[in-house]
Amino acid sequence: MLYKTIIFSLGLLTLVNCNAQKEPATATKSSVSETKEKKVKPMNLTGETLFFKEGENKFLKDYQMNVTFTGISEDSRCPADVNCIWAGAAVADVQVMGTTTRPVNLHLATTDNAGRNYFKSAEFNGYTITLTELTPYPDSKDGVKALNGNYKIGITIKKTGQKPTMR
Repeated sequence: MLYKTIIFSLGLLTLVNCNAQKEPATATKSSVSETKEKKVKPMNLTGETLFFKEGENKFLKDYQMNVTFTGISEDSRCPADVNCIWAGAAVADVQVMGTTTRPVNLHLATTDNAGRNYFKSAEFNGYTITLTELTPYPDSKDGVKALNGNYKIGITIKKTGQKPTMR
C-alpha cells in the first residue's frame, strides 16, 4: 500500500511540474513574437532587391505572398580562378505562396538559356520574380560542395500588369 502511495505522489508531482513549466514558455513565445513583429519593416513595392539566406522564409506584406529560399538545385558555375569554356549556371529553388494560392516552386537561374530551361525570371500571381544575385561564388580550392547551406540570393519582385494567375 505504501508503494502505491509513493508512486502516485511522484506521478502527481511530475504532472504538476510539467504544467508549471508550460505556462511561462507560452508567455515567452508570445512576447518574442510581439517583439519580432515590431522589428519587421515593411517591404516597398519599388522593386528593391530582397535578400534571403538558404532556408529563410519571409512573408512580404506589400505583395501578399510568402517567399522561401529552399536551396540550390544546381551549381555548375565556373570557379573564379579557372578558365572554362562555358561560364555555367546556378539554379535557385524558391517557393512562393500567395494568401489565396497554393505553394508554387520556382526555379530561378543565374542566366537565361531556354535550351537548358534556365530562366532568370518567373511570373507568379501578377508579379515577376527575378533572381538578381547569388553568392558566394565557387572557387577551385573548396568547390561547390563547401558552399552547401551558405548560399544567399537577391530577388526583385515587380508588378507585371497582367491578370494574376491563381494556382
